[in-house]
Amino acid sequence: MSDKRILVIDDEINLCTVIQACLENLGGWETLTAFSGKEGLAIAQTQRFDAILLDVMMPDMDGITVLGELQNNTATQAIPVILFTAKVQSSDLAQFAKLDVAGVIAKPFDPLTLADRVASTLGWLS
Repeated sequence: MSDKRILVIDDEINLCTVIQACLENLGGWETLTAFSGKEGLAIAQTQRFDAILLDVMMPDMDGITVLGELQNNTATQAIPVILFTAKVQSSDLAQFAKLDVAGVIAKPFDPLTLADRVASTLGWLS
């Protein structure tokens, strides 16, 4: 098992289950999930993570707001963040390109290649 730890923040519980299974079984990474932005922020501030996969569209606190909170907190600002989003229009991608994120993965994604995409985006390929 790799020593990498990933936090997935997404309000879709079934999707989190799929993502967690992919990252643990295919990537070999310890994966924790949070089902809201507030829960994700609380977990991120109390544990060490090597990366965060963050859904853009969530109720209450959207992913962009969560990203801002993570980047403004000294305990979490160095954690690389990959955005998960169904918003893949060129205008959306241009907005995301202005953010300090490691990358963007479009929904829907191929579960079998998710771990490789995360590793590639974060430069974890050996």
